[in-house]
Amino acid sequence: MEYYNYIKSLHLIFVVTWFAGLFYIPRLFIYHIEASEKPSPDKEILTTQLKLMTKRLWKIITWPSAILCTIFAVWLLLLQPVWLQQPWMHVKLLFVVLLFIYHLKCHQIFKQLQRDEIKYTSRFMRIWNEGATLILFAVVFLVILKSAFNWIFGVIGIILLGILLMLGIKLYRSIQRKNPEA
Repeated sequence: MEYYNYIKSLHLIFVVTWFAGLFYIPRLFIYHIEASEKPSPDKEILTTQLKLMTKRLWKIITWPSAILCTIFAVWLLLLQPVWLQQPWMHVKLLFVVLLFIYHLKCHQIFKQLQRDEIKYTSRFMRIWNEGATLILFAVVFLVILKSAFNWIFGVIGIILLGILLMLGIKLYRSIQRKNPEA
């Protein structure tokens, strides 16, 4: 068990890099969608560059981080199988499943945009971008508070966070309308 903290550290490092990719990829999707609405030659120049940036982020950082995060998580569970008997871990694993669903949906959007198939608006992507944030908040609170986690306050907190994020998006849009350079 001497190496337990090394495995835990590597798991956390790849959690951080995975989330970094999941936070940034929808932002690149937004830029790609907005670039597709620009006139030539800006449209072609921007979409070519954004495709390259997105491809590098997705294939070099986000996917490898998700895989390595999962490998180290499974390793930790093998070292501490008692965690699988704890209710907080069941809920955490549910959020991890949601995170993988979010990741796979981002992958689908990535593939569509690589083919120049625009199926979503930039507004939808701004809202979509908050999905990873909500999952991160839920998982961090579950892991830190464990059995002390009060489910009622937790659910209320996640709902309030979602409302605050939506209000932030609306505020950003109103500022952007008044000042397009913001």
